[in-house]
Amino acid sequence: MEEQFGGSDERWKGSLENITEMASNLDSLQKLLLKKAVFVEEDTFSRASLVSEQARTIKVLELRVQTLERELDAAITAAAHARSEKRQAESSQKAAESRAQEVTKELENTTKVFKLHMEELRGMQEQISKRDNEIKLLEAIIQTLGGKERLGKSDVNG
Repeated sequence: MEEQFGGSDERWKGSLENITEMASNLDSLQKLLLKKAVFVEEDTFSRASLVSEQARTIKVLELRVQTLERELDAAITAAAHARSEKRQAESSQKAAESRAQEVTKELENTTKVFKLHMEELRGMQEQISKRDNEIKLLEAIIQTLGGKERLGKSDVNG
């Protein structure tokens, strides 16, 4: 950024030095006129007054230029700072959005795994229930066979 305004800065400094030198020359001329010219023509006096007024105007303008340069530098610095903060905020926002997507994806994956486990548990529960019914059926068959066997033994003993 300094490279961009570097040449302009040098020109301003050169211009300000020229203006300062002109003001100094005008002041010297005015002092010389005041010392040497006791009686001056109206035209000469008007020119000297004009030169003096121009010297004062130059000094005021020189100060205004310096003030504007400082304000411009401050504005450039503030703009650069604002751009930097904006880039930082955008970067933070992207990181937060990325993290939110990661968390959402992780939650979706966890939900899928949970559903798979639930389906697996239901399948196991069905198998357990089926085997429980088979066990009850086998117990009933065993009881039935055990009862006939007892009857058959009592016939043999009797």
